[in-house]
Amino acid sequence: MSIFTLQSIKKDFGIKEILKDASFSLGNFDKIGLIGTNGSGKSTLLKMIAGLESIDSGQRIVNSGTKIVYLPQQPNLDENLTVLEQIFHVKADPKNPNWEDNWETETNAKIILTKLGVTDFKVKIGNLSGGYRKRIALATALLDEPDVLLMDEPTNHLDAQSVEWLQGYLNKFRGAILLITHDRYFLDKVTNRILEIDRGDLFSYSGNYSYYLEKKAMAEESNLNTQRKHKGLLRRELEWLAKGPKARSTKQKARIERAHALKNTEFKQAQGKIDISTVGRRIGKKVVEVQNICKGYGDRTLIKDFNYEFSPEDRIGIIGSNGAGKSTLLEMIIGKLSPDTGTVEIGSTIHIGYFDQHSEPLDTAQQQRVIDYLKEEGEFIKISDGTEISASQMLERFLFPGNQQYAPISKLSGGEKRRLFLLRILMSAPNLLILDEPTNDLDVQTLAVLEEYLEDFNGCVVTVSHDRYFLDRCVDTILEIETGGNIRSYPGNYSTYLDFKKQEEEENNPKPTPNKGKSGSKYAKPKKLSFKQAHELEILEAKIPQLEAEKIAIEKTLYDSPPSGFSEIQKLSQKLSEINHEIEKGTERWVELSELTT
Repeated sequence: MSIFTLQSIKKDFGIKEILKDASFSLGNFDKIGLIGTNGSGKSTLLKMIAGLESIDSGQRIVNSGTKIVYLPQQPNLDENLTVLEQIFHVKADPKNPNWEDNWETETNAKIILTKLGVTDFKVKIGNLSGGYRKRIALATALLDEPDVLLMDEPTNHLDAQSVEWLQGYLNKFRGAILLITHDRYFLDKVTNRILEIDRGDLFSYSGNYSYYLEKKAMAEESNLNTQRKHKGLLRRELEWLAKGPKARSTKQKARIERAHALKNTEFKQAQGKIDISTVGRRIGKKVVEVQNICKGYGDRTLIKDFNYEFSPEDRIGIIGSNGAGKSTLLEMIIGKLSPDTGTVEIGSTIHIGYFDQHSEPLDTAQQQRVIDYLKEEGEFIKISDGTEISASQMLERFLFPGNQQYAPISKLSGGEKRRLFLLRILMSAPNLLILDEPTNDLDVQTLAVLEEYLEDFNGCVVTVSHDRYFLDRCVDTILEIETGGNIRSYPGNYSTYLDFKKQEEEENNPKPTPNKGKSGSKYAKPKKLSFKQAHELEILEAKIPQLEAEKIAIEKTLYDSPPSGFSEIQKLSQKLSEINHEIEKGTERWVELSELTT
């Protein structure tokens, strides 16, 4: 059953049209990933659904009694409250004055907070970083048990372990979910539907992120083929027109009209592609040599006796818990921060490009025009093929159209600011790239292009990231900062590192041998599916997506081109209700059977 529906929604900010004529609905068990380039309007759409942003025209229809909880990127918390007080303050029900005395609820709150990396429940919000505030807001949203959970970048500021836990939690969540995230593994594991904003239009794909990529590629290829055929037909018709046919017959008049119609036909080009083709510079044998560096604050040691010689081909990922000292290590490597003891030597040919976590250099340039900010790096930029292009052309390659180039930086979205900052850094032609959480606030399209760029990058790359997909694609060595400041090196990408850790854990904590003679003991064999149950599960896994596709088709008919007769509308509405019931019933049974396999 649909929980809410948007019908013919329009939203325009003047310099940018966010939505032209968008319609979609959200069902009880939908877990939707909302994607699109930075600045396309993802956060705006989420706010409109939450009822926090006005709609220029169209309808927002919400079922009565539906509880919607919205988690923004930057939550607004009371700095004077403690962690637990904040959660209880938001959730407090005036009809239940004893709510705060509910032991079970408080226990659940502490469990979820701990899983998200928050262990001090009495600390004041005002003493916490933005990352910890986001986690507290996330815990509050989960504890609220809404019918619809709207989340804007929920994995930002979470370490890999917390992301894994959240992924499992949302998979078992019984309500509907609509989320924005750049974490493609997370998107793939959690969602069963992808909604894409593409230059004012909404496109829905029934399936996870992998399914979306497959269908998107097919759609773009089909569109290219259609354009090729159109161009061929248009060329022939224009040649015919050039011969100057006289419009003597109805047939000839029709052909002339068709030729003019072909000429005026517009195709929506494939989603704008970012082009990173800046020229590199020579790199010597010596990049950075770190010898016995230590760093601590007060009684706490962050980095202890670290030695490493970075090579020109290195692709290094730095991981560790929040507050372990990852950013501190980067700042010592580039010379921004001095170690307490030890030395850091940077090679004479090294030019550093530092992409910090918060794009701090942009803070003082908010009123500067986008193009003026880029021109500070150069009026013209030499690209990889040796030619030069203007700063304006480079901005267009990074999806900043002409009207945006002359707007102040303050008018850009958070993701657009990150993309602009990245462009400025790459234009400086670094040969040592230091990336601190590069995936934060960048859309999945930009990330894919950045990853391709790093594969061919002529230089050393050192990155701090919690994005598992990014680490798997871009690094071949993992440095883990452990509690106490020791740094351990693991060869391979992040998935290889996880295999190492799993093997270590199994060696250190061997599992007890199952006692086959004691049925029902704690070592009893876990329950498995019977043949009949396994067959039922297989049928449901094929049937539910078919029902979802049929549901979408009926909704599209009802909302986009409804029949003129009332009886036909009634039949379609009845059919939609029956399908929603089947989906709900089938999904519940699928969950029951799936739990038996784990």
